[in-house]
Amino acid sequence: MTHYFATLIPPRTTFPGDITPDEMALMRQHAAYWKSLLEPRISVAFGPVMDPKGAFGVCIFKAEDEAAARAIMLADPVVKAGIGFTFTLLPMGNAIYRE
Repeated sequence: MTHYFATLIPPRTTFPGDITPDEMALMRQHAAYWKSLLEPRISVAFGPVMDPKGAFGVCIFKAEDEAAARAIMLADPVVKAGIGFTFTLLPMGNAIYRE
């Protein structure tokens, strides 16, 4: 298994300050999705980064390979919804983490 570092980029730099009710509902689904990946030890850590230049999300998770990691990101409800969220995905070499 390889660890991956992913960022989730919202559709605009003003997000989440101007989040709509529909986006809020999707963000709840997004959080539930990543939380569901904690128990099977796929997701290691995730959450928002409140950068003054524009908030974004980060996640560290495990996957068999890049194709599997990309599939995990594409299954995220906010990405699947096609409303402008994008992501970056980078493999982590020799990640050190606590079980």
